[in-house]
Amino acid sequence: MASRGASLAADFEIGSVSKGLTGLLYADALSRGELSAGTTLGERLPLGDCPAAGVTLASLTRHSSGLPRLPRQAGTLRRTLALMLRGTNPYGESLAELLQQARLVPRLGAPQPRYSNFGFELLGHAVAAGAGMSFQELLHERLTGPLGLGSVYAPATPAEVRSTAVTGRSRSGKVMQPWTGEALAPAGGIRASISDMARLVQALLDGTGQDGSGRHGSGQAATAPGLAALDPVANFTGPAARIGAAWMTLNAKGRAVTWHNGGTGGFRSWVGLDRKAGAAVVLLTATAAPVDRHGFRLLGELAGVTETSGT
Repeated sequence: MASRGASLAADFEIGSVSKGLTGLLYADALSRGELSAGTTLGERLPLGDCPAAGVTLASLTRHSSGLPRLPRQAGTLRRTLALMLRGTNPYGESLAELLQQARLVPRLGAPQPRYSNFGFELLGHAVAAGAGMSFQELLHERLTGPLGLGSVYAPATPAEVRSTAVTGRSRSGKVMQPWTGEALAPAGGIRASISDMARLVQALLDGTGQDGSGRHGSGQAATAPGLAALDPVANFTGPAARIGAAWMTLNAKGRAVTWHNGGTGGFRSWVGLDRKAGAAVVLLTATAAPVDRHGFRLLGELAGVTETSGT
C-alpha cells in the first residue's frame, strides 16, 4: 500500500466504483430475503404507475433496465458547461428530486446493456428503502461499519465533506468542486481512503474460494457482505465482458479480472481482482487522468508473481 501527495487516511472520490459497493449491498439484501430478483422499483419507492416503477432491481444491477444513462432534465447543458468552465458539481439532487425525475421518464429503452448512472442511483435507494434505512445508513450498517471502513462515506452536501478530503483537479490542473448529492451516492457519490479500499478488496478476496468463486452457503463464510455481486451472470459487451451486480469480469491474457472503474470531475479510480490468484489492485488519484491501463498492468504483474493475496 502506498500514497503520494496525500496521507493514507485521506479520502478520495471513488466515482462509479460506488456502484460496486451498491452491488454488494444489493446482493447482501438478496441473501437476507429483503428482496428478490423480480422486485421492482415501484415496490420499494413511491413512483406511482410510471414506466420506471416496473423496472426490476436485478435488471438495474446489470445495466439492462432500459433507463437512460442520465435523466432528462432542464439545465443539463448549463450544468455541463459550468463543470467545464468553473469545475462545479453537475449533480447534487435530493432523493425527492431523483424520484420526480424517475416519474417523468416517458418510456423505457430496449432491455439491453446500457450503462446507467440514473439506474444505479435508483437501485441503491430502493435497496435501502427495503431495509428501512437511508442509503447512507445502509452503507454504514452493512458494509463500512462491519468491515471497519471509517473513511468510506457518502456526503449529501458540501458541508458533509470531511477535513480529510483530497481536492480533485481536472487534467489541466483546475480545482474541481466535490461531487456530492443524496441522489448520487449509490452511483458515484462515495468517498474513501486508499487504506480502507485496500481493506475492502482484502475482505472480498478473503471470501473467495481457491477456484475463484465466492463461498456462498458452505465452507468459510465470506468476510465481505454480498460477495455474489462479483459473480458474472450476463454478457455486457459480448461474451468477453460479463457483468454481475455492477462488477465487470473481463478475460485479460487468460485470466479472469473482476473490476470496476470510476471518474468524477477531479478524480479517477480503478479496482480490480484476480480472484483465482488471490490478488487485487486499487488505484485512486486526485486528477482526471485515466488509470485503467495502469490498474490492469499492475494486477497482471501481481498475479503473475504470487498466488497469495495482495493489494
